[in-house]
Amino acid sequence: MPTRVQAHRLLLLPLLLLLTLPATASDPVFCFTHYEESTGKCKDLLGGGVSTEDCCLNADYAFQEPHRKLCMACRLPQWSPWSEWAPCSVTCKEGSQLRHRRCIGWGGQCPEKVEPGTLQWQLQACEDKPCCAEMGGWSNWGPWASCSVTCSKGTRIRRRACDRPTPKCGGHCPGEAQESEACDTKQVCPTHGAWAAWGPWGPCSGTCYNGPKASEERRSRTCSAPEPSTQPPGNPCPGSSSEQRACTGLPPCPVAGGWGPWGAVSPCPVTCGLGQTQEQRTCDRPVPQHGGPFCVGDATRTHICNTAVHCPVNGEWELWGEWSTCIRQSIRHINCQEIPGQQSRFRLCKGRKFDGQRCSGDQQDIRHCYNIQRCLWKGSWSEWSTWGLCMPPCGPNPIRTRQRLCKATLPKFS
Repeated sequence: MPTRVQAHRLLLLPLLLLLTLPATASDPVFCFTHYEESTGKCKDLLGGGVSTEDCCLNADYAFQEPHRKLCMACRLPQWSPWSEWAPCSVTCKEGSQLRHRRCIGWGGQCPEKVEPGTLQWQLQACEDKPCCAEMGGWSNWGPWASCSVTCSKGTRIRRRACDRPTPKCGGHCPGEAQESEACDTKQVCPTHGAWAAWGPWGPCSGTCYNGPKASEERRSRTCSAPEPSTQPPGNPCPGSSSEQRACTGLPPCPVAGGWGPWGAVSPCPVTCGLGQTQEQRTCDRPVPQHGGPFCVGDATRTHICNTAVHCPVNGEWELWGEWSTCIRQSIRHINCQEIPGQQSRFRLCKGRKFDGQRCSGDQQDIRHCYNIQRCLWKGSWSEWSTWGLCMPPCGPNPIRTRQRLCKATLPKFS
């Protein structure tokens, strides 16, 4: 009978073929200073035309081969976080959905001897809604409402309800819940006044800018588009029939900006791997004035600098090894008895290079134990697990399974 862990592994799809291969020593690549874990993208381009080994002198860097979209991190390979679950395959009732993760890194393999660039997929059951939508039916039309206006012609509406039958599980009725038609009140409406377009601006009251008296120009409009009616009386136009604004003289001529000479190259900012130096210039020969355009081009330019020194790589703990057999030094046999013993496990610190930091923590782990392996204990069945997915999900004669475990009734040792 499979365990819960084995039942969970039934949901894992096989690993796909290797999608990308790391660049060889002779292939030039684009080198980046950051690898974004959440998206798997390269960030902050350092430059191109460098070898993979030079770029990966710093394990925090990443590289990208020309004409390929996949970003490769320089650190030792490890699995990326799982992606978000894809949408469910159906919008109602039971379906399935996928997610994936990728082996990211360079110069090694992920656990289980998986090559960098490999994708791994996972499948699970899903259910967005427990039922599918059912359409409803319209009731009879209700009576017409009153006309929308009190004079001239307007519209009136009537409504109906979607309740014969009522839709279920998010369904709806086809068509509109209301309709309209024209109606005539047989009454004459008043005509309200509206402004005609503004006339042109008149001449400026002054001849110079910033003189002893403020210079103004005016324009006007008439309430004639249309004029308000007298019987029945219409509303006059709101607001003023004229307005004024300040007028200004000719501005000074604009002066376009010009670049000064490039400054000194900054020192290489890193002590290992590749870095980036800068040169700067200033838009001050001349400075732009009176609305003149700023200098065209960049105020800074960068160059790659190579220290040809490997960056430190810190060590990382491997997974703990298996626990040793539970023993007690003074007693030869303690299995199947209430005699406490000890067992230990070890782990290795791997990947430390170029004076990187050693792994923090203990290399050995010790715990107390009882040796109850291969003892004859009375067993009892656990509860049944939930039903799994239908397999194959789209093929003929699908079958789903569930499991239960035969668990030992352990003795009540202290």
